[in-house]
Amino acid sequence: MSKQKAAIYTRVSTHHQVDKDSLEFQEQELKNYSEYLLGIKDYEIFSDAGYSGKNTKRPGYQEMMNRIENGEFTHLLVWKIDRISRNLIDFAKMHEDLKEYDVTFVSKNEQFDTSSAMGEAMLKIILVFAELERNLASERVTSIMLDRAQKGLWNGAPTPLGYNYDEETQELTINGAEAKIVRYIFDLYEKEESLIKVNRRLDNEDIRTKNNKRWYTKTLSQMLNNPIYKGTYRYNYKESGRGEIKDEEEWIIVEDCFPAIIDKDQWERVNNILSNSGGRQGPDKYTHVFSSLLRCGCGKKYLAYLDRARKDGFRPSRYRCGSFYDQKKCTDTIGEVNLGPFVINYIANLVKAKKLINQGRISSHDELEDILLSSKWFKQVVGVNAQDLDQTYNIIANSSDALFMEENNNIEEDLKLQKLKKNKQKQERALDRLKNLYLYSEESMSEKDYLINKKEVEDKIERINKQISKRSKKIFSNHAAADLSFIKKATQFLITRNLNNQSVIDYKSLIQNVDKQLIKDFMNTVIKKITVKDNKVEKIEFVNGLTHRLVWKDNAKGLKGRM
Repeated sequence: MSKQKAAIYTRVSTHHQVDKDSLEFQEQELKNYSEYLLGIKDYEIFSDAGYSGKNTKRPGYQEMMNRIENGEFTHLLVWKIDRISRNLIDFAKMHEDLKEYDVTFVSKNEQFDTSSAMGEAMLKIILVFAELERNLASERVTSIMLDRAQKGLWNGAPTPLGYNYDEETQELTINGAEAKIVRYIFDLYEKEESLIKVNRRLDNEDIRTKNNKRWYTKTLSQMLNNPIYKGTYRYNYKESGRGEIKDEEEWIIVEDCFPAIIDKDQWERVNNILSNSGGRQGPDKYTHVFSSLLRCGCGKKYLAYLDRARKDGFRPSRYRCGSFYDQKKCTDTIGEVNLGPFVINYIANLVKAKKLINQGRISSHDELEDILLSSKWFKQVVGVNAQDLDQTYNIIANSSDALFMEENNNIEEDLKLQKLKKNKQKQERALDRLKNLYLYSEESMSEKDYLINKKEVEDKIERINKQISKRSKKIFSNHAAADLSFIKKATQFLITRNLNNQSVIDYKSLIQNVDKQLIKDFMNTVIKKITVKDNKVEKIEFVNGLTHRLVWKDNAKGLKGRM
């Protein structure tokens, strides 16, 4: 925001403060400070009379913060810090929000002005203690939950299939109907030794999870690997959020803690089969390059699995439509063996086309199409949608080098969007910590305080969601179609791997010599979505919103067999 505007906040909690720190006195002092010391004559007053500073449930404060989030102010002025908050953690949260929206905080009485080095330093001292208070609270919750687990007490995670949780007694009991399903799944897997076959059987028999959702091989593997079914409590097993398995010495294992549904011997047999078949979910899971990008023509996501091993030991990925086992849906599959070369060579051809257009060596849309389809992998593709070609040619031809600079306007918008998303994750974690503090802390807060704080955080998340939606639409509508920085990233990748001068890129050699996660990350920086139907790539959507719809020959067999 080029023009400066200040939000002036005043508050008194009781009538006894009228003479000492009255709203009128605070307001006049801050107006003078804004005009004569900061040189800001554009300001707006927000007041809360008769409200305590122990929490942020104040109408004036909430309206002000909402408008700060909308980008209306550059400064926030208060008479004293305790006018805006008496709660150290609330103040720290507010300060993080102000930094998020580039708003300078000024407290006249304490002479805090975060636009100055000294003011920022003094404020950081306060925030250090706020961080310490948060960490101590988090450590208390963690230690309480670890202690509960060591005593064999359930820590409030989602109740597994086969059990009921009694909140009063805090005990798990067997759910008879669900326990039959658990035993059936263990017996079935021990017999079939295949997660895919068990998955198909459960789908055909319409057997659902505890949340009434269809089973996937991942959820099946996680269930079969859970030792709770043999009566063992395993806690602190995975990292929060990321799901990576912790070092075994950090686990808490309590044998014979809960009523068992499965015999211990059977549980061991099943998990031996899982381990030998590679079905156990763990940190060494296989990387599937296109797993997050593929969509079926029917609208479903493609699911990844390992294809058969080739004679040289190479074992590629294969992808099937998510509704493969649903009798009402399609059964499309596609292999990495042909999909990988198709996609990587199409990207390389787009990079070549951009270079040739900028050099003036391509002067028509037909020539652009020829370059895009110049490889054996596209011999069954007769063309690219004319409208998509026109848009691509015009954008590249009219682009300037500024489009490939990191300082372009869209970068700033992207950074703000990423900050909003990080802030949302932070608020969601705060909501989890708040729940844990309420449920498990020995210094538990009252239900009223819990509900008030919970509502505040939920309101915050809702406002952030609106901001994310608004900013996402702005980025797409203003910049997406013209932002070709993804081609720059593709160029850098090809040059780094010495692939930019190859007439045809050997994808198999690439994935055998380069970390597959690196290739997957590259694909995700360039491509948003690939739509596949009947083994044919129908549409490639790039991350900037540019779309290429491919036209195939009649009766083309698509990407299968040897080409």
